Amino acid sequence: MPSTTPHRPAGDASTTAVVTGASSGLGAEFARQLSARGTDLILVARREDRLVSLANELRSPRCRVDVIVQDLSASGAGETLHHEIRSLGRPVRLLINNAGSGTLGDVVDTSVADLDAQIQLNATSVTTLSRLFSSDFVSAGAGTVVNIASLAALLPAPHMAVYGATKAYVHSFTEALSVELSGTGAHAVVVDPGPTRTEFFDASGGRIGPDSAFATVEQVVAATLRALDRRRVPRVVVPGRGNAFSAPILSRLPRGLGLTLSERLNRLGLEIAARERDARPRTD
Repeated sequence: MPSTTPHRPAGDASTTAVVTGASSGLGAEFARQLSARGTDLILVARREDRLVSLANELRSPRCRVDVIVQDLSASGAGETLHHEIRSLGRPVRLLINNAGSGTLGDVVDTSVADLDAQIQLNATSVTTLSRLFSSDFVSAGAGTVVNIASLAALLPAPHMAVYGATKAYVHSFTEALSVELSGTGAHAVVVDPGPTRTEFFDASGGRIGPDSAFATVEQVVAATLRALDRRRVPRVVVPGRGNAFSAPILSRLPRGLGLTLSERLNRLGLEIAARERDARPRTD
């Protein structure tokens, strides 16, 4: 359902966008497509070398780029980042909360530290940044928070339980925030991409299906920005026609059937990841 307040198109040439998780994947592509619109950027990630390289690529007379190295899986990182961005004095009107991580594996086989870091990165920092920037946007009478979730938000995800749960949280939180912001000039949008060709599966392992089953980052970002350009901002964006068709079906599946399908798919991913590990050359 769309918001009720018209807004300025996303990423116009008079504003600044903050992009977290900007060192690769969707974050880097958001930066590229926004810079092409002449939007100034503040890029955030923990990998300084990649951030600096991307910033050097994108800087131009019509696009100012600042870099902030910040690990958003650390406690209190969201408030620290917001304070640093405010100190730059830039007119931020778009926040892309893209930073996130996932671990393929059972809860009992994952360290407590890794689970805590996932929750901090995927949920806590997203909440903190959404709250602080939403307040700024309400005061300014304009601005959009974009939170990147996943189609995994629509079903529980055995063998990726914390990842699925945090994305479900982001989806629910952002829809509720969108309603709360109605009429203020500020907006909140949740994006639910399907499988996308990023470094996510390099980190988690278990990639299932051929390349043709995966969207490109260019497609996902272009679809998101087109949605944000609409006069009435949608609360939920599901890039890709196939994903947009399947999303309401997934959300309405009987719980038991949805759990069974999700478990089987993720178990297959675990088996593929195990085979990939076994096939790697030994380094000892």
